Amino acid sequence: MSDRIFAAVWLVVCLLLMVVGWGIQSEFSYEPVGPRAYPMLLLGLMLACSLAMALRPGEKADWPEKPVLIRIVLMILALLVYALLFEPLGFALATALMSVAIGRLFEGKWLHCVVGGAGLGFGLFYFFDRLLDVPLPAGLIFG
Repeated sequence: MSDRIFAAVWLVVCLLLMVVGWGIQSEFSYEPVGPRAYPMLLLGLMLACSLAMALRPGEKADWPEKPVLIRIVLMILALLVYALLFEPLGFALATALMSVAIGRLFEGKWLHCVVGGAGLGFGLFYFFDRLLDVPLPAGLIFG
């Protein structure tokens, strides 16, 4: 039953995000399909998967244990904080901090999480911003 509840909640979330995503407009046209195509495609795929999960026949699924649920809630909170800090701190620093938080949730050592988070944040920033020319927010510190 827990998988059906999750699928129903995710279905509603996808529908709400599709309403928001439909309003995405760009000042100028930089690609033939516009900026809303990618989010709408991903949301449509997630919507189809949640429908399949909700309607599939199957046996009863069990809820995860309490420590797993706590980790899931903490991961969701980390992603929300990441979304809030993305523009003020910039892509590199926000991604590095989020990577450290997620690494610690999976019981990574502090040194590994910090080095991996810094490498991921700044490496991805360089890759997307410099090599692929995808504009990312630099933030207050680096902007």
